[in-house]
Amino acid sequence: MNNDQGRKNMKNRIVGRMMLVLTAVVMLIGFTVSYVTPAFADDAADTKQLVEKSKVSFDNFVAVKDLAGFRDLLKKAKGVFISPRMLEGAFVFGVSGGSGVFVVRDPQTGGWNGPAFYTIGEASFGLQAGAKDSQVIMLAMTERGVNALLSPSVKLGADISAAMGPVGAGASAATANLSADIITYSLSKGLYGGLSLDGAVVGVRNQWNEAYYKKPGVTPTDILIRKDVSNPESAKLIAAVSKAAGGAKQAEPKKAAPPEGSGKYYEVRSGDSLYEIAKKHGTTVDELVKLNNIKDKKYIYPGQKLLLPGK
Repeated sequence: MNNDQGRKNMKNRIVGRMMLVLTAVVMLIGFTVSYVTPAFADDAADTKQLVEKSKVSFDNFVAVKDLAGFRDLLKKAKGVFISPRMLEGAFVFGVSGGSGVFVVRDPQTGGWNGPAFYTIGEASFGLQAGAKDSQVIMLAMTERGVNALLSPSVKLGADISAAMGPVGAGASAATANLSADIITYSLSKGLYGGLSLDGAVVGVRNQWNEAYYKKPGVTPTDILIRKDVSNPESAKLIAAVSKAAGGAKQAEPKKAAPPEGSGKYYEVRSGDSLYEIAKKHGTTVDELVKLNNIKDKKYIYPGQKLLLPGK
């Protein structure tokens, strides 16, 4: 009898412990879901709102009469970065920053891909005196500018060149003399103008990219170059950029073969590495990096055109 009672007590203790463990697991799962899901949902809502506001800001810039230079450069741009709201923490000088989206022209089709999400800040911007709240657009005019913005972070004026965009009368003619990787424009208190962003750091918002495309680990290269993901909510923004900047690939005149010694281009294919390309064309990885201003030796993508050294 005592043995039966002992076995019964032991069974009750085991069941009790199992119930405690099960309760703890259920509570942990409930806490995790309640904590993570709203955060992810909030990020998704924030990204959607940023895309909508970016489209409005872009339309505002395109419509301004005095920004003929901006419209001219836009047609040649390889990428467009839009920050619908950048805040400045002090009078003329101080900490500034905001969030933005980046869309890139597809070199094969001429269409536009994106957006990818970024932060911009950690600098003293040359805004108009007293400006506290500005809309900003940066035009990536070179492949080097686009490639730099694909990396986790880039410092304008250091890693790539940046210049203020011309405005007003004669701006269209002035664009011919610009050679910077990034051209910047701003709107503050109803005044449009060029904007100095030297020293500004642009960084990828990984969590927002993941939330918008519902894919963990998605990168700007996946979004903008490989086109591995898409979101129909970006259609209006892409359509606006495509209409203003040109969305169809224009036929290019045939180019004469480069003169001897001037080098030629190699188009990167899927699976290529810099080492393999260098070996195939009788050069070195360091030479390719130098010629093409490559920031990360591991960071090349299909369709990218690499300048090869002349013989």
